[in-house]
Amino acid sequence: MTDRYKLWGGCFEEEPSSVLRRLNDSLGIDSRLYREDVKGSKAWAEELHRSGHLSKQDNDAIQKGLDKVEEKITEELYKNGKLNDTEEDIHSVVERRLTEHAGEAALRLHTARSRNDQSATDTKLWMLSSLKRIQNEIIHLISVLVKRAEQEIDTICPGYTHLQRAQPIRWSHFLLSYAWSFRDDVTRLEEQRIRLSSCPLGSGAIAGCALPIDRKKLAASLGFQNVTPNSMFAVGSRDHIVEFLNWASLCGLHLSRLAEDLIIYSSQEFKFIQQSDQFSTGSSLMPQKRNPDGLELVRGAAGILLGDAFSFSCILKGLPSTYNKDLQSDKEILFRAYDRLLDCLKVTVGTVFNMKVDVEKARSLLEPGMLATDLAHALVRRGVPFRRAHHLVGAALRRAAALDLDLQQLPHLEYVAICPEFGTEEELMKIFSWEASVEQYTTEGGTSRNTVLQQIQELNQWLHGNITTCDYK
Repeated sequence: MTDRYKLWGGCFEEEPSSVLRRLNDSLGIDSRLYREDVKGSKAWAEELHRSGHLSKQDNDAIQKGLDKVEEKITEELYKNGKLNDTEEDIHSVVERRLTEHAGEAALRLHTARSRNDQSATDTKLWMLSSLKRIQNEIIHLISVLVKRAEQEIDTICPGYTHLQRAQPIRWSHFLLSYAWSFRDDVTRLEEQRIRLSSCPLGSGAIAGCALPIDRKKLAASLGFQNVTPNSMFAVGSRDHIVEFLNWASLCGLHLSRLAEDLIIYSSQEFKFIQQSDQFSTGSSLMPQKRNPDGLELVRGAAGILLGDAFSFSCILKGLPSTYNKDLQSDKEILFRAYDRLLDCLKVTVGTVFNMKVDVEKARSLLEPGMLATDLAHALVRRGVPFRRAHHLVGAALRRAAALDLDLQQLPHLEYVAICPEFGTEEELMKIFSWEASVEQYTTEGGTSRNTVLQQIQELNQWLHGNITTCDYK
């Protein structure tokens, strides 16, 4: 028997087959957890020492040895992008390398610990630190949307329902509609982090730890707020990963819908925004093409994120309790979803930050028929019941179409013939103003200037308490 499977191979006479090793070995994936594995191992050694199960000399040797192991792995990953060790996973690599630096003391590190609680702890530690980074990216996206909303508050454009022109809105109102969605994503992620912060270490393989360790002190030393309340739950539950994957798929849906809107608005049929060269590509055949490939990839990624969430739930669906090897796929799916979502957020931030809005083109897409609701509101203010007002404006639309005119061109006499409550010609013409149209929506959450400014102020206050500095390259 080689040293490769020392962690578990004592009663085995033969090596695993090469095909099983290809399916079983996870080092290429979980090497990403080396810092967390070292951190958890150092905390475990300290607790073994504190509880009288590891001498000071051995603990000191383990602590120093783990520092050297982390330093060397960092160097190798930076240089080569991978580890060339023959062990099956990162836990085995760290323990074997520790033996080179700490000698016999390293053999005591795994006392009363299982890879079941070790792996669960490593993953949670990674998530606690990494989710903060993805949260910062969303906050950055919100800040970009809010900044543009401030700068472009006087731009009026068509608002669409069913992809048909509906009513005039402020461009800022559109941008903020997504800012609020992403703000909710941040809130959900913060709630998730609270549930995530329970430490599995000290749960053993299934039954718990036979040594009198202090799990609460151990958890606190690792930065957890709580300990898992049941050892079987601790090693078998992957609810935190399911929750993240479901959350990621919802965030991906928000990104996808924003991407779709921006793709449409940058098409030649709409053309009131233009994507920057940094986030567009061309055609290998047609020199004139500017393709919004970045946004299309974001839109496509939403489907992959949904698939990841569904596939992992399918893996869990029929599992018996506690740890089963099926769960090894958790990190592969987790890392894949995390990386993809992070890249999508960065592309979206860059796209929104750099895109150009053609104010005049946006305004040119407005047409008088979009003020039909405003005409109905005018009738309501003069005492006409809304259902009747709706019908009367419909009659005006039919009459205008019959005369090959739009609502603004329809003569005043035609309006009065349909309904005297349309008022004087001067009163009627005042309705045909894009500014007047958006300014009537003054209730909270509306598209008037003041209500949009209120949204901006509220989001800026929220950002002030949440924004952090991070790398957006």
